[in-house]
Amino acid sequence: MKTPFLTGLVLAALAFQPAARAASLLDGYADAARAADAGFAGFSAGRGRALFAATPGTGKPDTPSCTTCHTADPRAAGRTRAGKAIAPMALSVSPDRYADPAKVEKWFRRNCNSVLGRACTAREKGDFIRFMATQ
Repeated sequence: MKTPFLTGLVLAALAFQPAARAASLLDGYADAARAADAGFAGFSAGRGRALFAATPGTGKPDTPSCTTCHTADPRAAGRTRAGKAIAPMALSVSPDRYADPAKVEKWFRRNCNSVLGRACTAREKGDFIRFMATQ
């Protein structure tokens, strides 16, 4: 028989899993960022917010920024150019959003090339996820 305490403990552990998976992903990006820049001092939610809102003008004209498809509010659902729904980017609303590293990399590869016209750096990826973890 489960006690309320054990049930609460199990629910807390399940709720923590997505954050732990995102933290593990961030650890990998931190290692890569340090390898690229010995002065790397950690990820910044502020830089992630700036990246998310930026309109760099170096990618495809129909996707000038992340917010083109994902909206300016990471907690809101977005839409592809074809009208397909996109789950919110914020970890608080989509807790499994960053759970599968291969899937995260697939979308960074596709969307960074589309918006920035190049691959995102490990620091940019970490900053982006750090920002999404605050939303």
